[in-house]
Amino acid sequence: MEEIVNRVAESGIITLDLAKYLPAENDIASFDLKPFLFREMILKEKDYRAALQTHDWTQYHDKHVALFCSVDAIIPIWAYMLAASYMQGIAKDTYLGSIEELKKELILKNIEGISTGEYEDKRVVIKGCGDIVIPDAAYIAITSHLRPVVKSIMYGEPCSTVPVYKKPAAPKAV
Repeated sequence: MEEIVNRVAESGIITLDLAKYLPAENDIASFDLKPFLFREMILKEKDYRAALQTHDWTQYHDKHVALFCSVDAIIPIWAYMLAASYMQGIAKDTYLGSIEELKKELILKNIEGISTGEYEDKRVVIKGCGDIVIPDAAYIAITSHLRPVVKSIMYGEPCSTVPVYKKPAAPKAV
């Protein structure tokens, strides 16, 4: 009987799953200005300031917080600035935008922090399928980040990949 050999496992290909660079769901919170608006349309400064003073800020402790307004209202930038000032020293950081935009920002920051040393002259597959949605920008960022050091970049799964980049062969000495 012939031994079954897993050529994918022996190929030296490194699979990189971008999902592990997404922030954990419990590390993210949102601050929606909608509940602070009069009739969900108008921001009254005096009422807003009073509401912020009684707001429970502990829910944002050590979290990345997305600041946004979920209704179509004209919100002056100082309103976001004021909320951000209350979160100072409580939240990890604040971001003006939706939770999806915040997740995109955080994964891009995490990709930027990846040490390229372990990928030097390696064949890398960027995992393309999974249960977690990865922002498209993350795939562009990881390609730009790894391209200078890797032997090749592929997209997909080790058993079925799409070539993205292959380092040119060194010129032969004459």
